[in-house]
Amino acid sequence: MADLIKLRKRIVSIFQLNGFTIRGDACDFLLDNLKSLEEDEREVWIERITDYCQKQLLTSPVVEKTLVEAAILDSCRSEVDDEEQLLTVISAFEVPRFKYNIDRKKFLPTTHQPELFCQPSIKGLFYKERYTILYQRTLRNKLFHGAANDVTQFKLRPVEYLLSTSSKVENVVLLGLLTQLKEGKFYLEDPSGVVELDLSETTYHDGLFADCCFVLAEGSYQDEVFTVQAIGLPPRENTQVSRVYFGNANTFGGPSKETLRNSERLKKIEQKLTESMIVFIADCWLDQPKVLEKLGILFRGYAHSPPTAFVLMGNFLSSHKGSQHLTALKEAFNALGDLISQSSELMNHSKFIIVPGQTDSPAANILPRPALPELLVTGLKSHVKSVILATNPCRIQYCTQEIVVAREDLVTKLCRNSVHFPVMKDIGSHFAKTIISQAHLVPLPLNVCPVYWDFDAGLQLYPCPDVIVVADQHKSFSEYYNNCHVINPGPFSKGEFVFKVYYPASNEVEDCQIPDDS
Repeated sequence: MADLIKLRKRIVSIFQLNGFTIRGDACDFLLDNLKSLEEDEREVWIERITDYCQKQLLTSPVVEKTLVEAAILDSCRSEVDDEEQLLTVISAFEVPRFKYNIDRKKFLPTTHQPELFCQPSIKGLFYKERYTILYQRTLRNKLFHGAANDVTQFKLRPVEYLLSTSSKVENVVLLGLLTQLKEGKFYLEDPSGVVELDLSETTYHDGLFADCCFVLAEGSYQDEVFTVQAIGLPPRENTQVSRVYFGNANTFGGPSKETLRNSERLKKIEQKLTESMIVFIADCWLDQPKVLEKLGILFRGYAHSPPTAFVLMGNFLSSHKGSQHLTALKEAFNALGDLISQSSELMNHSKFIIVPGQTDSPAANILPRPALPELLVTGLKSHVKSVILATNPCRIQYCTQEIVVAREDLVTKLCRNSVHFPVMKDIGSHFAKTIISQAHLVPLPLNVCPVYWDFDAGLQLYPCPDVIVVADQHKSFSEYYNNCHVINPGPFSKGEFVFKVYYPASNEVEDCQIPDDS
């Protein structure tokens, strides 16, 4: 009895120290649940419950019984070491939206409900949001944020600063959208105005500078023309620095309200599962017998050590079949189901994530693309239960790792629309630097790669994820930049049968290939 009285006082005391007043019935409920535990376990559980209460948006400091019940359920759920909960596939249409608050200097969640057919004003707003992300990030960079008397510091100016003067201005640095408002003439645009550019003697830094990407331009201004001496990408930012401005909020998506990146429990599980791997395969032409043969070899090779997931990316047919395309696609997935069903180990332990290509989905050729209709994969699902139909792009949360997957010829399109093609031929490195510096998957004009304006958040790469997989027709590559792997698995079906394997525990990417014996 004395022990229970002591425990009750301890519960009330800890809640008061955390700024709460626990109701009598809530205290009795918690007492009943804790009395059978050892003293050390009691302390751990009380701390978990108070932590849970701290994270809720409460209107009163009084803790009700229902809140204590919810806290205990949440803690029990977090204790479950269930393989099903370690990997979550997130739709691009369900990515959380945040807006930068200038007064508080942090990102806050928005209540805006996006629509496919939104108001025309949204088109301008999503470019402004992209600019705001890069602007606040650039101002924090050491090149722009330092002592006032430091001669190595740059002063970032708005375009209106130039438009308001009639004299020559030297050594100006601008951040803005590189755009072509008139045929053959490039301009730099920011929320304050537009200025014409002279790029005839410009030095280009690393990256792919396409129309409608954001750039840092340094030069001089005279006679309403900004003569650019050097042009570069906005500075990158480490994920840990970016996360400070979001607090503990989940910016990546998924069922959790808080970010899983800092979860100690998941980190331990991640490190313990050293054999866990995710296999990325692009351009799986399921209507080609040779491709099915090589996939059969691949599946048999992994049968004794099943990966956590196979990410299969389109296109899933070698060519468009006209009016019979959907029928051919359904038959192709039936064949895939027959192939996977030959290995019970893969069926029981691996997930199969299907990401549609440009010609697979009957939906419009606009990003993000919805997942394939269930009707097309009924045959596949009848054989394999662990099939997940994903959007393009989609996001994968594996333990603490954040992975973005897209099937689009972004490397090809960026190279084709670049204002200046880099001298160095390592295109993979330039591509990785470009999309991470832009904090966006698609820094391209809307006529080249259309985007649903109101769902642009689903294409953003801020804070920077751990892995970005962009399946492209370009030859395969793997780059590591800003603590992020940028991977192109390469087309599996075009002769070389290449694919990539990612090991989350060791944070390593492996280049793989099935030899062509013929």
